[in-house]
Formats: sequence, C-alpha cells, structure tokens
Amino acid sequence: MSTNLLIYGANGYTGELIARMAVEQGLHPVLAGRNREAVGALAGELGLESRVANLDEPGELDAALAGMAAVIHCAGPFWRTATQMVDACLRNRVHYLDITGEIAVFEALHARDEEARAAGIMLLPGSGFDVVPTDCLAAHLKRRLPTATHLVLAFQGLGGVSRGTMTTMAENLGKGPGGAVRREGRITPVPGAWKTREIDFGRGPRLAMTIPWGDVSTAYYSTGIPNIEVYMAASKSMVRGLRVARHLGWLLRAGPVQGLVKRRIRSGPPGPSPEERARGVSLLWGMAEDGEQRVETRMRTPEGYTLTAMTALLIAGKVLAGNAPPGFQTPSLAYGPDLILEIEGVERTDH
Repeated sequence: MSTNLLIYGANGYTGELIARMAVEQGLHPVLAGRNREAVGALAGELGLESRVANLDEPGELDAALAGMAAVIHCAGPFWRTATQMVDACLRNRVHYLDITGEIAVFEALHARDEEARAAGIMLLPGSGFDVVPTDCLAAHLKRRLPTATHLVLAFQGLGGVSRGTMTTMAENLGKGPGGAVRREGRITPVPGAWKTREIDFGRGPRLAMTIPWGDVSTAYYSTGIPNIEVYMAASKSMVRGLRVARHLGWLLRAGPVQGLVKRRIRSGPPGPSPEERARGVSLLWGMAEDGEQRVETRMRTPEGYTLTAMTALLIAGKVLAGNAPPGFQTPSLAYGPDLILEIEGVERTDH
C-alpha cells in the first residue's frame, strides 16, 4: 500500500492510535513529529519510516512533506500549530487533514479556501470525533428538513479524556467568554455553560450544557442553518464550576495556575486504556426546526478516540484514492451526510 500519507504528531496519544490502526488496515504511513526518539521508537516498532520536523522550521516541514499526498496533523493545541502545517501543505500541494475541534482553527482555515483551491488541495480540519459524527448529523437533519432555521446538536461521551485534550482545555481556561453559539449566521460569544437543557440520548433525559464545539463553525458551512447551539452532557457540579469560572478568568489565565493544572495533567495517564475505549461509546442527538416543523435524530458511535482514528483514516483513504475536493471542506460537504455510516458500529435513528 502507498506510503504517501504522513501522520504528524504520531507520538501523541491520538496520533499513535491512528498510526497503529493504519498498520492494522495494511497502510504504511510515514510518521513524523519533533521528538526524534519518540517518533523513531514508534516507527521502529511498527516497521515504518519516520521523519523529524519542527513546526517552526519551514524547511524541515517541507522535507517531511516531500513525496506525500496527504497529512493527518495530530499535534495540538491546533490554534498554535495548524497555520504552520497548512502553510507547508499549500507550498507543497499536500492535502491537509487534522483532528481539531477548535472554532478558531475552523474559521481560520475557511478563510484560506481560495488559497487551497488555487493550490489544488483540500483543507479538511476536524476529521475525527471533532467533528465528523456531529457534522454528518447536522447535514442529515438539514436533508430531512431543508427549511430549518435552527439547529441543536449534542453528545454524551462515555469514556476518558487524553492529556492532549485536557491540555487544550486548560489553555482555554479563562480565555474570552468561555462559550459560543451561532446567531443569524454569526458566531456569537456567550458565557461558559450559558444554557442547559434536558436531552434524551436514548437512555433517558440527561442534563446538558452549551459548549463551544467545532460545529458552531462547521455546521453553518455544511447546512446554511443560521442559528446553531451545541451541547454536551454534564453533571450539575460541572455546570456550577463553569459558571463560577466566568468570574475567575484573570486567575485561570495566570502562569502559576496554568503550570499547576498542566503538571497535574502530565502526571496522569496519556488517555483511556484500550479496555476503556473498547467499553466506551459516544451518543449523539440532533434537532432541526423551522418554526413549524421539527425533526430529531439520534446516533450511537464507537468511543471518541477510537472513532477519531477510524474516521481520520477513512477520509485519508478517500484522499489517497483521488477523492479530495479542493478548498476548505467539512466532512459532510466533501463526502455527504452518510459518511459516518461507513464506520462499523455506527447506528442512526430518526424520530
């Protein structure tokens, strides 16, 4: 199988999952990152080529991308790293995928649509659990109700969180208002845990709160629906904590607090164990309405990190086969609302 797929950040928790699953699928990607020892050790174990490149060194990135058709960029937080990799992909005409869920990254890459079209490459951020299932759910709801003016998406993840995800969350502590929704087509800042509602993901009603999930950006481009809110299942204590944090932004941004939080994160496991991932599932719910009609759909998928590896490789396989529409894309814009159903174990039920 072709070796023209680069996985950058392969020594991170999710990058390693993707690399291992790629080999299980008979792929031979090239592994890359800035840590020579860690990337080299994983590549040696898997029998793969490795390359070393610092994101702040354009020449090193160009060398890492030499001969590649596509990259799966796994090194976050992506607000720090996506620009450098996208610049390199544009220079080298390499298709770009990543696994971000950060609204600012989606918006920044959408703004580079014309550059990508001119270079003949695809920019598809969010090729993992952020945001493939929710984006496909949004597009499916739009298909069911073409006149929809309001979209609500929600998820409940039954599994653990990786150090990389927690680090991104820590760096966002105290930044801005803490939340975002889309109103009349515009992304609008709102406080953390701005709204709560009871949502039945299929196991009875659960408390859920608004979060600044990537679909606040992407679902608008996928569906054209101008009013979008995204919710996550949460405990009452989590909601209270986020509402208290609204008044402590100055403290949460402070260096000593950030340092303490990140040290605690580094002292924990890198992410869910294989057993935890095997037991875990992700439950999703979506609703679209137009003031007169309302449609709802539920979805069940594998656990989030497992799903991220599966969807990133599914999309990468399409790209390597020559199916990569140029410009900025969302998963459903590029491959349709039913893309997620190509993943084994996904169930979708309309109500």
